[in-house]
Order: sequence, then C-alpha cells, then structure tokens
Amino acid sequence: MSPLLPKPRRIRLDGEAYQKLHQQILERDGWRCQACGSLRGLEVHHIQRMSHQGEDSEENLISLCSECHRTMHG
Repeated sequence: MSPLLPKPRRIRLDGEAYQKLHQQILERDGWRCQACGSLRGLEVHHIQRMSHQGEDSEENLISLCSECHRTMHG
C-alpha cells in the first residue's frame, strides 16, 4: 500500500451493536468453546487482534471459554 493512500477503515462497532454481534457469534458457535468444546465461561475472541488491524466482524470472531481465551493471549 502506498504511504500516500489513506488506510482503509476498520470495522469497530459501538457497544450496542457489538453486544448483538457477540450474541450472534455465541449462537453461531453453538454456545461451545471452539477450541475445547466447553459450555462454561464463554467469551468472544478476536482472531486478529484489534491492535493488529482486526475488526469487529463475524469473520474475525470466535467463541472460546475463559481458559482457552487466556491461553490464546498467553
């Protein structure tokens, strides 16, 4: 990408829209951690971190239990 061209805008949702998407991701993933299959302590994880140009989008989110989520960031 040329340094003279503006960077494309990332998708970052407001709180209400993110909560709705969060719910959709949990439903899409069958209310299970996609790493270990747990049904407890579910969180939604950004596959590509927001700090690395990740987006609040269905393609970039996955359901993980708190333990697997911690491991991903570990």
